[in-house]
Amino acid sequence: MGRPYVDAAQRLGVRVRAVESEALLAAGPADPDVTYYPVPNGLDESWQQGVTRAITERTPDGVLAFAEAHVLAGALAQERLGLPGPSLHAAVISRNKALQRTGFGAYGVPQPGFLLAPDLGSAREWMAERLPVVVKPLTLGGSEGVELVTTPAEADEIVVRRGGEGKILVEEAVQGPEYSWEALVHEGEVLFRNVTEKETTAPPFFVELSHRIGHRFTDPALAAQVDALTSGVLRALNMRTGLVHLEFRVGVDGPVLMEVAVRTPGDFLAEAVGLTYGFDLHEAVVRLALGLPLGDRVPTEPVAYAATYFPTCAAGTITAVDGVQEIAAHPDVVRIRLRKGPGDVVGRLTSSSQRLGHVLVRAGSPEEREDALKFVADRLRIEVTP
Repeated sequence: MGRPYVDAAQRLGVRVRAVESEALLAAGPADPDVTYYPVPNGLDESWQQGVTRAITERTPDGVLAFAEAHVLAGALAQERLGLPGPSLHAAVISRNKALQRTGFGAYGVPQPGFLLAPDLGSAREWMAERLPVVVKPLTLGGSEGVELVTTPAEADEIVVRRGGEGKILVEEAVQGPEYSWEALVHEGEVLFRNVTEKETTAPPFFVELSHRIGHRFTDPALAAQVDALTSGVLRALNMRTGLVHLEFRVGVDGPVLMEVAVRTPGDFLAEAVGLTYGFDLHEAVVRLALGLPLGDRVPTEPVAYAATYFPTCAAGTITAVDGVQEIAAHPDVVRIRLRKGPGDVVGRLTSSSQRLGHVLVRAGSPEEREDALKFVADRLRIEVTP
């Protein structure tokens, strides 16, 4: 996820120092042109240790926090040094779903009804009166720990199974399609925006299966509601400068916020956005972090239509994978990359980290993109022994 930022910075003639986990540094070759500050693990506090060491050795011209665990350490450094960034307020709020729920209502941001509880047992009565509900941990990502509860029996079971997790967020379930909104912001002004249409697994876990970039809402009233939602979230965050990734559902009463982050979205969305609009999103983010102008590098309309697709299979042991070469040869397939193969054991799909890999496509029209995605789904055959 960080490599495109390093490449963009080096193209701009910027020297790079990177805070990285010891495990990843040990797993692969280091860039000889990058100075590394290793940290022992992926905890927020460990990143703070590495960032503090880096900025006290030499004051940087910019700090870029691109993954979830980096956000607080990056914002603390930006705040201390007076460098461009989302704001310390935005970073703290983005890292905690409960803080979003408890703070955004005053700014008119539409959200589901919710309860912040010390544990699931304390939320049992509230859940029973509002089924279906969604249970969410406060800080995890990638759909991890997100679970739909639809019946009193399921509520009893989840209290027993997850009652020891501590603080938990429980929300009224919003029925409707899911989208995300990606934006580049400079001093509170939106310079670039994109809507991504999402496809997820069926309840209860909502694992993301595909993302279609460059979505347009044809209903003017709905488009205006989405604009109002995103503007309200930026105001509630006190968002200054950087990249925003906001997820929402469109329910019966309009768009409703799910959550917001001030870092690079996962699932190769940044690359897919760049392919759709014909510009380097990573370089634009580096420029914002350095206080450099974007000039005419920010487009407003798609030049193509990209999507990411994530293959899945039933739980069991993979015995064969067919169709990969055929898919790779398709003119609209940019890349196919699988992380699992014959002999690997696959569990029940409950979070995005358990998916088998990804396929990135780019086509000349939304219709051609759909044809390419159907080709991938039809040709990729994964055989599993239960």
